[in-house]
Order: sequence, then C-alpha cells, then structure tokens
Amino acid sequence: MAASGAWIRSSMSTTGANTGKRRARRVLIVDDHPIVRQGLRRIMEHEEDLMVCGEAETARDARTAIKELNPDVMIADISLKQSDGIELVRDVRAHHPQLPILVLSMHDETIYAERMLSAGANGYIMKQAASEQFLVSLRRVLDGGIYVSEAVGNNMIQKFAAGGSYISANPIDRLSNRELQILHMIGKGMSTRETAESLNLSIKTVESHRQRIKRKLNLNTGTQLVQYAVNWFTGRENSGGTSAPGGSQNA
Repeated sequence: MAASGAWIRSSMSTTGANTGKRRARRVLIVDDHPIVRQGLRRIMEHEEDLMVCGEAETARDARTAIKELNPDVMIADISLKQSDGIELVRDVRAHHPQLPILVLSMHDETIYAERMLSAGANGYIMKQAASEQFLVSLRRVLDGGIYVSEAVGNNMIQKFAAGGSYISANPIDRLSNRELQILHMIGKGMSTRETAESLNLSIKTVESHRQRIKRKLNLNTGTQLVQYAVNWFTGRENSGGTSAPGGSQNA
C-alpha cells in the first residue's frame, strides 16, 4: 500500500480484469480504528466481487479519497476523529448522490439507524454482527437496496403505522440529530469550543443546544449533563468495543 495524504490507497487488484468476470466493486473504509479497518479488509480480501480501494480515518480524508479513488461504496463509522459520521453522510450524499453508504457502528442501532438513513445512508449494521451478515448488508446497498436489522425494520414499521402518535420510551429519542451529535461529543470529552469548531457552529449556538438537551433529558446543571453524556457514551463504547464484524464479541 502507498500513502497519499493522510488516507491510504490500497494496491489495485486485477481480479476479473481479463477473465470475463464481473469487475470487483471498490470499497472505501472510513473508520478511526486501524484494527477495525484491518478486520474489514480481511473479511473482503477473499471475496472476488469486492476490493478495498482505500482507507480513511477522518471525514476530511474521506472526502478527498472519494474524489481521487471514485469508490463504488463507502463504509463509514459514526465516531470519527475531529468530526461526526452524521455530518459526513449528509455531506457525501449532497455531493455524491449516487454513492452507496453503509454505516458500520458500535452505537445502538435503535438510536442511530433511522437517523443515519434520514441523513442519506443506505444501510446500518452493528460492528458486533457476524462477518457473513456484514457481507450481506454491503452487497445489499451496492445493489441499490436498503439494509437494517430486522428489529430496526420492525420498529420503523411500527412508527409508520402509528403516525404521529408513536412515543418512544427512550429519552434520547427526544433529541434532534444535532442535539444527539453534541451529546455524543460531550460524552467523548470535547469542550464547547471543540464541539463548535468540529461542527462549524458558534459557541453560543452550541450552548443553546446544550440547554435544550438538558431540558429534554430533565437535567438541571451542566455537571449533570456531562455526567449523563459520559455514562451514555461509555456505555455504548463498552458494549461495542472496536471489533470488526465477525470478531470475538459474540458475533
């Protein structure tokens, strides 16, 4: 592999080039954990119809890699260095409307899956999923379909059937996408200034969002907000770890 900027271009495979087989479809992996990227690469390296064309660990690197590598699909995590997966998905969908996006995350699918689909993703799968299921989800979005787990699909159907009368018991569901992003960043230990810079917002705007988050979660002080965010974020982190699909975490 040769490095180009801060993202990694994979050496090109010639699988199917002169054999009459279908061209292997090019996959860009966007994740800030090297072990996850390596795990995903291992899953795909023996699949004749798939080829990892590059890797990136930040949203900025991902945007550059998309322009230079022209991948057939992007796999992206929600948690990225110096950025946020929701923003990346929204931005990529705006500038590359035909590029399939599969979100692969350790974060609770009941909270994030529907939000990521609304932002422009074509599928959402947990990192704890078996490698076979990951390949199913990847090929589904490559073929123009939508992928979510059966549980998420059933939940979305229930919401649709209930119309405006559906009320979630989870207080996190009361938050807007932006508020969820900010709660996530608070849980990661980011300051108000760092959050504002990452999301390209003013400090005053971030403070306003923090006030609304406290109100929706019935929290009274900034200290309570930070504690809630840290407990929520680390709970997700500890339950998911950084394993790629098919890893040792009950895949």
